[in-house]
Amino acid sequence: MPTTLSSDPAQIPIDLVHPIRRPDAFDDPDWIFEPMYDGLRGLLHSTSTGCEIRMAGDVQLDGLTDLCERVHAVLNGREAILDGEMVALDRAGRPVLRDLIAGRGAAAFAAFDLIQLDGHDLRVLPLGERKRKLVELLPKDTGPLYKILTIEEYGRALFEATRKLDLEGIVAKRKGDTYGPAAKWFSIRNPTYYRVSNPASRTSPAPVTKRARSEAR
Repeated sequence: MPTTLSSDPAQIPIDLVHPIRRPDAFDDPDWIFEPMYDGLRGLLHSTSTGCEIRMAGDVQLDGLTDLCERVHAVLNGREAILDGEMVALDRAGRPVLRDLIAGRGAAAFAAFDLIQLDGHDLRVLPLGERKRKLVELLPKDTGPLYKILTIEEYGRALFEATRKLDLEGIVAKRKGDTYGPAAKWFSIRNPTYYRVSNPASRTSPAPVTKRARSEAR
């Protein structure tokens, strides 16, 4: 069973799981595969009173206050911590890091994991179960908050699709792993993809700034 936590998600210490490089895509029924989005890693904290987004590397972005307000409305006061990417979408719906840094495009949070829900620590659950709970929390994708596409078993096909779409690559994750140091995540990069330099250190989310915090009114 998930561990019961404090009702204040900000008090929960979280060490992010980071993928390690792997040169080639693969197929395996015990793994899931996700496209890599051109954004910045962060944690989204939602409570009954508001929402906050903690970015890696102490990065401050414009427009997060409005995004937090819209995300809080989507979650309807549910207490949750989601791991994912801050992105800015162009008119074609593609995430563009340059636009995110410059404060252009439609800001959104693309979630790929659910770490906490309603006071329960979900890190003790296998990834497949956390994914199921994420779908239950977000049955429909919305403008400010949506789920990153997840494909089971067929990593090679997804990698080829990302190459054709000129995306960064894919991430492979073992379905049975809990969220912690023992989790196996691999990043498989598209060698022809070019991205603008990432200003964030991907070590851990920074303390919340006023520009990344919204209290419900």
